[in-house]
Amino acid sequence: MKYVLVSGGVISGVGKGIIASSTGLLLKASGLTVTSIKIDPYINIDAGTMAPTEHGEVYVTDDGGEMDLDLGNYERYLLTTLTRDHNITTGKIYQSVIERERRGDYLGKTVQVVPHITNEIQDWIERVAKIPVDESGAEPDVCVIELGGTVGDIESAPFVHALSQLQRKAGKGNFTQILVAYVPIVGEQKTKPTQRAVSDSRSAGIFPDLIACRCEQPLEGATIQKIANMCQVEREQVLAVHNVSTTYHVPLLLDKQKLLHTLSGLLELSTLAKSQARIDQGRAMWQEWVSLATAQDRALDIVTVALVGKYTSLHDAYISVSKALEHSAMHCRKKLELIWVDSSHLEDETLEQSPADFHKAWHAVCTANAILVPGGFGVRGTTGMMKAIAWARKQKVPFLGICLGFQLAVIEYSKNVADIPDAGSEELHPESKDHVIIYMPEVDKTKMGGTMRLGKHPCIFQEGTEWSRIRKMYGSAPQIEERHRHRYEVNPEMIERLEGAGLNFIGKDSKGERMEIIELRDHPWFVGVQAHPEFLSRVLSPSKFFLGFFAAAAGCLEEVTQQLNKV
Repeated sequence: MKYVLVSGGVISGVGKGIIASSTGLLLKASGLTVTSIKIDPYINIDAGTMAPTEHGEVYVTDDGGEMDLDLGNYERYLLTTLTRDHNITTGKIYQSVIERERRGDYLGKTVQVVPHITNEIQDWIERVAKIPVDESGAEPDVCVIELGGTVGDIESAPFVHALSQLQRKAGKGNFTQILVAYVPIVGEQKTKPTQRAVSDSRSAGIFPDLIACRCEQPLEGATIQKIANMCQVEREQVLAVHNVSTTYHVPLLLDKQKLLHTLSGLLELSTLAKSQARIDQGRAMWQEWVSLATAQDRALDIVTVALVGKYTSLHDAYISVSKALEHSAMHCRKKLELIWVDSSHLEDETLEQSPADFHKAWHAVCTANAILVPGGFGVRGTTGMMKAIAWARKQKVPFLGICLGFQLAVIEYSKNVADIPDAGSEELHPESKDHVIIYMPEVDKTKMGGTMRLGKHPCIFQEGTEWSRIRKMYGSAPQIEERHRHRYEVNPEMIERLEGAGLNFIGKDSKGERMEIIELRDHPWFVGVQAHPEFLSRVLSPSKFFLGFFAAAAGCLEEVTQQLNKV
């Protein structure tokens, strides 16, 4: 097994995940099988109970793992399917060690950070790195490990120590490290923070082989040479990663600097056996990536999408949604203009308190080519979401509702079309007499972490729905599978009444009891889905829910549907 460690220095949040994903893409394009592991030093067991506005999106894997959003980057770039164990946290490590201690596995020894915690980290990495993650079913050749935060953080210390031990255990030619540092511009490009970061990393026992320098502008030759001199590395070991028009250009940027060639030397990649089929597959993958990324720069037609959500103050809260829209725009050869609308600004209270925000929000909704209402929890802003949904329904504007957006679309239709004025949700409207959205009976109401309906579940297309636009995107497929994260559902007792009023439930679960997809027949595109299809959208294979939605907004839905059915 070959390991590539990507860690950070100076500050966090400068693009370690994108650089790790891009590195993995270049390795996979060469014909290798690549897997990824993300280490998050926080004490939480997983990201499931974290606020989206604090930590960003909670990403969900097939097996129901609630993960850090960087796992989404890995899957989107590398076309892999990761598991909950590919995200390591301090909480998971300590939980495992404490459980083993309670069983008596340590034979009465004093359990300590070193060696027990650090050994557990190494064992976890070595075990998970061997799990097949793509359709080949083969054990990966290379594992890209991203260490969250920055080297020097107190909570990172056990992981840094463990990775230092793993480097020695793996041996020369099997482990390399990329340090991502930030080069600020204060009149000129400053190298001192990068020098400090390299020094701290070496002091901790991790010696960077490559230094990826993040900067707002292209690094000057003198800056690169100075970093190489002061950090005692060769010039080609310094990678310049400046801001680009889209993150999909980062692999191209690293390829121009011959990163793959450098890694081949450091990791002795020529010793790994690669079948011709894998080499051809990797080459085709890379050519398609380059074609899509470069075509995006030449696209002229702009399609505006209003994302009406609760957590728009932090765009990372909806990162998979925005990426799925980008994937769709690339495949439609259009430019995406994503307009972030705080749903609470659409409500009457905002008109009284801040008329400017109210009118700005409604202008964005009314002028957008399409409206998307994503997931979320809690009552705040849901009235504004339903107002946006009503606008999309009445004005025939393409609409996509995801999870909470799906549920609110059902409530809005119930109130305004199905003549159920007191329709509501047990979560949002406990006082309502007609709950069209209810708590799922099997869900634990006393605990928050890991108690929702999580992971991939099947959705069966119903008889008589062959007219459905979303169903046509899947050709003749009788069912699909999507990832879920919810604890509320449409009330089964209300289905007959809603269907009688014209709300079509296109897809249901395998038992036919849980509603999965709604669609209006006399609308260009009005679709709601209980699942989170954004979690299965890939750069080279966009989610059909998002692709259909975007294509309807761009006026090319029929063309895109025909193309899909030809494949």
